[in-house]
Amino acid sequence: MKVCVVGAGAREHALADALSKSADVVVAPGNPGMDGVSCTDIPPEHVGADLWVVGPEAPLVDGLADRIRARGGLVFGPGADGARLEGSKAWMKDLLSAARVPTASYRVLADQGEALQYLRTTRGPWVIKTDGLAAGKGVLVTSSLREAEKDVRAKLSGDAFGDAGRRLVIEEALEGEELSLMAVCDGRRAYPVASAQDYKRLGDGGTGTNTGGMGAYSPVPFADGELEGQVMERAVLPTLHALKKRGVDYRGVLYAGLMLTEEGPKVLEFNVRFGDPEAQVVLPRWAGDAAATFASAAEGRLSDADAPTFSKDSAVCVVLASPGYPESPRVGARIEGLRQAREVPGATVYSAGVASGPLGQGLVTAGGRVLAVVGRGPDLASARQIAYKATSLVSWPDMVYRSDIAGIAAGAGQ
Repeated sequence: MKVCVVGAGAREHALADALSKSADVVVAPGNPGMDGVSCTDIPPEHVGADLWVVGPEAPLVDGLADRIRARGGLVFGPGADGARLEGSKAWMKDLLSAARVPTASYRVLADQGEALQYLRTTRGPWVIKTDGLAAGKGVLVTSSLREAEKDVRAKLSGDAFGDAGRRLVIEEALEGEELSLMAVCDGRRAYPVASAQDYKRLGDGGTGTNTGGMGAYSPVPFADGELEGQVMERAVLPTLHALKKRGVDYRGVLYAGLMLTEEGPKVLEFNVRFGDPEAQVVLPRWAGDAAATFASAAEGRLSDADAPTFSKDSAVCVVLASPGYPESPRVGARIEGLRQAREVPGATVYSAGVASGPLGQGLVTAGGRVLAVVGRGPDLASARQIAYKATSLVSWPDMVYRSDIAGIAAGAGQ
């Protein structure tokens, strides 16, 4: 089987790595840091393949899966109708409400005066989200009314996120432990993927700006089979059925970002693809034939034989970012120590924001999130140690990363 992975980031590098165990893989467009992976500049819909696996959300929202299917191609990824779950947070919240999926209370607002008045008549903390896509960075959580008002003005004026922010979802801030649970869907059935927990804030201890994700680990110690079943029953399957009622044949990954509240799990968000960096800790643990499972989902014929299975080891991912990320990353720095990091036993380095430097200069930084350094070991503590050992070998000026990924879960006291 030939598989075309669509995308250019660390998630797509991890997908290519997992799929290449049983398939011939090409990544479109990929990036020059994808060690041992075949990449092409040919537009994905023109690549000859048996299966397309779409990594990022933007091409899904733009209808790439529909265009490939119109040519007779097999695609693991929803069409534009299903991708609205991520493309419009307002649409997603309305769908959850109709399906009675537990989620935070909310208001959808497009008028600046009305939004400001709503803030002033409700108690914080507030969660303010762009309606459209914002690369995981369109969310503000704050207890400061002044900061909330500033954010509303910036988003609704178009200054912060352009048209993506001209409509907002303002919702209550939920308290509890966060959890990511992804499921493979074929339009009717769904099977859970191994649990993961990611770290959205830029700084240690959950401080600083919200980002696309600064690290992750898998499995999550408190995410047992009972909790997994609860999430599937109360969140994933009702959402899949609600989509079906609206005529949406959803085939691909359905990602539930959850808050485990005192009242039970509540959905913070749904994404329509593998999480990044969650994919980088879940996919290396995939024990079965990922290509066969994705193909079965794309064909609408998932069965128990296709259910994802995972190794018993653990994985920890540390994201290395450019200075100034996420607002204004400074790029063009030479990346040192990449080869040495990849030689650490148990370590894998997936590349994202990298480019080829001047002749003889190797790879340079070319984006906000540059590398995802993953350690695998028999438990979280050893996986974490491997990830940070490999991280210590990589450098560029003012490199940014968190030092507390999986610290508490691994018993490191951070």
